[in-house]
Amino acid sequence: MAAARATLPLPHLLLPSPRKPRLLAPFPFSSSSPRPRALTAAAAAPSPSPRLGDVIEAQQFDRDALNEIFEVAREMEAVERGSHGSPSRVLEGYLMATLFYEPSTRTRLSFEAAMRRLGGEVLTTENAREFSSAAKGETLEDTIRTVEGYSDIVVLRHFESGAARRAADTANIPVINAGDGPGQHPTQALLDVYTIKREIGTLDGIKLGLVGDLANGRTVRSLAYLIAKYQNIKIYFVSPDVVKMKDDIKDYLNSQGVEWEESSDLLEVASKCDVIYQTRIQKERFGERIDLYEAARGKYIVDKKVLDVLPKHAVIMHPLPRLDEITVDVDSDPRAAYFRQAKNGLYIRMALLKLLLIGH
Repeated sequence: MAAARATLPLPHLLLPSPRKPRLLAPFPFSSSSPRPRALTAAAAAPSPSPRLGDVIEAQQFDRDALNEIFEVAREMEAVERGSHGSPSRVLEGYLMATLFYEPSTRTRLSFEAAMRRLGGEVLTTENAREFSSAAKGETLEDTIRTVEGYSDIVVLRHFESGAARRAADTANIPVINAGDGPGQHPTQALLDVYTIKREIGTLDGIKLGLVGDLANGRTVRSLAYLIAKYQNIKIYFVSPDVVKMKDDIKDYLNSQGVEWEESSDLLEVASKCDVIYQTRIQKERFGERIDLYEAARGKYIVDKKVLDVLPKHAVIMHPLPRLDEITVDVDSDPRAAYFRQAKNGLYIRMALLKLLLIGH
């Protein structure tokens, strides 16, 4: 959010920008400061609750913030289970705008379902790159300034890395990064870490294998940033040469004391890991170099051979959609966690919407 909605510093969240703290803190307002629509809608509350600011990158969260988000996510599981008999009205009167400039199924629908499960309403555009004023040349900043006049929170997916930061620097309402090109996907990382905690029972001391398109995959980049918050982590990178993990992530892991290793042997890595996180090779990131895409696709596949060496307690995860990088006969194995992982996205996004708009 823009400077008018800055918060007081508290230790829960790291600061992605010195100008705009993203903290779990009440928002102070002076008589001359513009008040967000969301706060006006909740004016009947006796006192302000701690709230997030924006969700832009995985690095902004520390362990205290993660624990708080995960606690609220567990509460949201109960809210969702009871929503048919007694619908929640937690976010009644709030309106969420989803601006998606790239295709999405799970992220867009889970955000919209999350808002509606909590009693809020949704404005949506599914292909903003083609079916919005962006096709006429309108800048992202102008779009955000317009849309914030209609809504209380914006969920943005964009094809350019850094677009979410630009949107947050423009807006006076909360902005959530739902994926910005090959940059980051912080809400996916949150649901991934939440899934690991729910499936394995711990986050400290895990061994994590990241497999597939590590150069272009914003999900694995954000997950690497987030899992580095925990102790005694080891990460294995398994990918074709053309899509290896970029040096900025490796440098960050080194700076955090996280052990990592590159390997070309998926079976060996799978035998050591608590989590295998498979990803698809992203054809849309290769442009005209289809030859490179074809060379990378299909090199590392999770199949019955991988299941045979995978520890019994371990799980297989995937941000989805998948093509052929996990064979369908893996789906019936209890260690296949990717559809449970997708469902966890609903709870995490419900938690974020609640924290962003009204607090804990």
